[in-house]
Amino acid sequence: MALSRDEAAALDAADPLASFRARFVLGDEQRIYLDGNSLGRLPVATRDRLRDLVEEWGERLVSGWPDWIDAPARVGDLLAEGVLGARPGEVIVSDSTTVNLYKLCAAALELGAGALVTDTGNFPTDRYVLEGLAAQRGAELRIVDDVERALPGAAVVVLSHVDYRSGELADMERLTAAAREHGARVVWDLSHSAGAVPVELRAAGVELAVGCTYKYLNAGPGAPAYLYVARELQDRLRSPIQGWFGQRDQFAMERAYDPVEGIGRFLAGTPPVIDLAAVEEGVRLTVEAGVGRLREKSVALCELIVALHDAWLVPLGFSLGSPRDPAVRGSHVSIRHPEGWQICQALIRAEVIPDFREPDFIRLGVAPLYTRHVDIWDALDRLRGLVERGEQRRYEAARSRVT
Repeated sequence: MALSRDEAAALDAADPLASFRARFVLGDEQRIYLDGNSLGRLPVATRDRLRDLVEEWGERLVSGWPDWIDAPARVGDLLAEGVLGARPGEVIVSDSTTVNLYKLCAAALELGAGALVTDTGNFPTDRYVLEGLAAQRGAELRIVDDVERALPGAAVVVLSHVDYRSGELADMERLTAAAREHGARVVWDLSHSAGAVPVELRAAGVELAVGCTYKYLNAGPGAPAYLYVARELQDRLRSPIQGWFGQRDQFAMERAYDPVEGIGRFLAGTPPVIDLAAVEEGVRLTVEAGVGRLREKSVALCELIVALHDAWLVPLGFSLGSPRDPAVRGSHVSIRHPEGWQICQALIRAEVIPDFREPDFIRLGVAPLYTRHVDIWDALDRLRGLVERGEQRRYEAARSRVT
């Protein structure tokens, strides 16, 4: 493990993914960005593609729709084969993660009654969706610490592949099989894994999944999300949001709703064409780099964080908030400190961009397409220096709305 800056620089010089960094808009080179697990950087190709597409909109107007209309499925197929371990026709890009989660949970609940289950540490929007569904359907809601003990009598289980706070990586195959033994279906949230951690949906026996594209897939703030439905299950499910883009022969307007066959039945309204172009460019970069190589570099970067934490930060009152074993850790490392919020503010002033999660998690996200080993070394060096000087005590403990 590299504990000197020269050793970190040598690892960067030998990095087979090093050339990808120049394919992103980097801005101030003094700023170290460790928040790609919240919002990825802007790819240069995306900036250029969007400029061209805006010009195309201006010139073609409505005549462009024949070329634009199939983007949700086209980009979904790219994601399926290149990132998610799925087949063409099993992924569609649309709406937000929250909306897609609602669609799949509501549709799955129609296949059989039972409890809705998730874990207490799951991302809030996932819990909120289940709370709303339980209230609408009169279903039992179980928000528990031990999901496996809550499986008897469950109909739908919602789990995150990577925990948004700790970065812990769930055993997708084992948990999916455990739920199936009890007659329950799992909807996996891939938001913190796809693009940095290998995801093999078909191999793991997964039937349903959702995820966002603006983290490791670098599609931009608020970019459309995606949903996955295994081919064998598609025509048994009916989306609770019935819109004209999910309708068979959608331009035959005066007809009752009749959902199209396949994954397209989970579309609803008009797709955001410009946003979908951004998703496509971000996914292309990920596919070109290869998820296996991205994972290898991610592990190395996160291991460097852990090593420097142990050497430099433990004496300053920090503790590790993520698993030590890289096999069960995603692409971010959380470190904890009683003054975590204030330390985050001081770090931002020191040109290091992390993020904060309650109660005291400082998340350091590595995006292997553009994060370097020297970025990790410099960031933690700045961190230890500012804490040694007590600079965090200049900041109020009160939180802002965005953390």
